[in-house]
Amino acid sequence: MLSKKDYLLVAFIGLCFGVFLIPVLNNIQIGIPLSALVIAGIVISFTLFAVIALWVSGMIAKKIPVILQIAKFAAVGAFNTLLDAAILNVLIYLTSIATGIGYVGFKGTSFIVANIASYYWNRYWTFTMSDKATTREFGKFFGVSVVGLLINIGVAALVVNVIGAPIGISAGRWANVGLLFATLAALSWNFVGYKFFVFISKKSE
Repeated sequence: MLSKKDYLLVAFIGLCFGVFLIPVLNNIQIGIPLSALVIAGIVISFTLFAVIALWVSGMIAKKIPVILQIAKFAAVGAFNTLLDAAILNVLIYLTSIATGIGYVGFKGTSFIVANIASYYWNRYWTFTMSDKATTREFGKFFGVSVVGLLINIGVAALVVNVIGAPIGISAGRWANVGLLFATLAALSWNFVGYKFFVFISKKSE
């Protein structure tokens, strides 16, 4: 059920996950110096974990086929989440803006970039669509994504700007808490929308 291409793609996802995690860890100030050795360890660990996790999912999928699709969606979701987080944290680092309308703008930018990547990864790898992409399909994808974007930004803004950071937690760290809740809400919506509305075979339409 799994090919060499699947393992190469998931290894790439794991590698990118590790790389994208660096600016996040740097911004939330975990207290551990991010030396070259630590960074290399993080990147290698996530690359190996991604490959092993896909292999385990492939074994389980022999009994429960849908598990493989869920595993791929989770891998793509992890990739896009950290891509989102990396862009957000780089923008925060460059501007020192972690609240207010600036944060909302940064969150919207990071989500849009990650969402575009999500389209291609999910279309051709998670849901293995072999037919040619159409304007209609992209239109449906865009519609689902816009709702996901509103959910993502709305939840992030609610956590960061309305609830606010508790005493003792920095604005940068709380911004990532907002990112986490926003991501969970948007991913849940996106999976349902992509699977049952966007990436469906032409025969079932």
